[in-house]
Amino acid sequence: MSHDWQQRIRTLHAELVRRDDPTDWVREADAVEASVRYPGFSLRGPVFGVAAQDPAAGPEWRLLKPVVDGTPQMARDGLHSHLWFMAKDDTDDRAVRRELLSVVSVMEREPVDEVEALGIRYRVVRGDEFARSGERGLEPPRPTDPEPLDPSWEPRTPSSPSPDPGFVLDPDRAPGVMAYATQAGLREFTYRGNRFPSAMCADSERAAVTHPEVVLLPTTFGSVERGPGGVWRPAGGLHTSPHDARRALYAGMAEIWAMLYEYGEARKAVYGRAAEEYRARGRADEARVQDRVFRICRVERLMRIGPDGPEPPRPSDVDDYGPMKMHPTMDEDGVVHHEAEQDPRAGSGAAGEGR
Repeated sequence: MSHDWQQRIRTLHAELVRRDDPTDWVREADAVEASVRYPGFSLRGPVFGVAAQDPAAGPEWRLLKPVVDGTPQMARDGLHSHLWFMAKDDTDDRAVRRELLSVVSVMEREPVDEVEALGIRYRVVRGDEFARSGERGLEPPRPTDPEPLDPSWEPRTPSSPSPDPGFVLDPDRAPGVMAYATQAGLREFTYRGNRFPSAMCADSERAAVTHPEVVLLPTTFGSVERGPGGVWRPAGGLHTSPHDARRALYAGMAEIWAMLYEYGEARKAVYGRAAEEYRARGRADEARVQDRVFRICRVERLMRIGPDGPEPPRPSDVDDYGPMKMHPTMDEDGVVHHEAEQDPRAGSGAAGEGR
């Protein structure tokens, strides 16, 4: 660790002592205990989102869209829609709308990872998702992780808003001593081993040089299922709070999985009972049904930062599909033109002339 990092940790510690806030002390104690009980890291893989650099707000890059997408193109689609709706809803200026729509036009055709519109730089950004691990498995939520004041178990309750939008991508803004120490330790992190293709490993080694700093994004929570050999695999998406992840797991067992996988009545009843038993236990972080075991765990994300800002997708990151036209055509006056669906019975002009 360099002298600068050591000095920064000393400064953070001094600030923690000066504030003398019991909540901060307990949070740091939780983090220290977690580093001992869960010393390993279990890597899930890359996630993608969108960041923006707006000179009017300062030189920092800030997240615009949550970093939760599984492929770069999913994040590009999010930026594509953001700019289209800006053109539709946020301006009456024809020149402004024309500039936004020109960028949208590019994104309909090309898999671009950075665009500029109205003086703001937008970039598709890349992070890595991981969980801490130890002899007990993956790390569960900590006692100091925030929970909703009025937790609801109703499956259709809106989830807590993501903490990502507006988050400043500055390595020096770590929320505490342990967080900053973790960032320091992760600077040397790269993909290694037979699990990863050689191209991914090479890109990872390169990224450690081109984007040497690390930022920890806000912690998220998810459910995992124990598979063969005790390997834990994701069983759902990322959520803002532990309770949001618990409610999603409950909804899956109680209702959603039965519809998705067409359970028979007997199996549906078994899963329904397991769901209600899980709900009755309140803040339980483990659920069992038949021979399946599910757990709620903390999911952390790191992002690399270079001299020009956050890391974009790497050449070895793959997409399931490419860019496409996602919205109707809009003119510079803001009029949306819904193209009429072509009648499949309509043939060529020659066919019409034969009548």
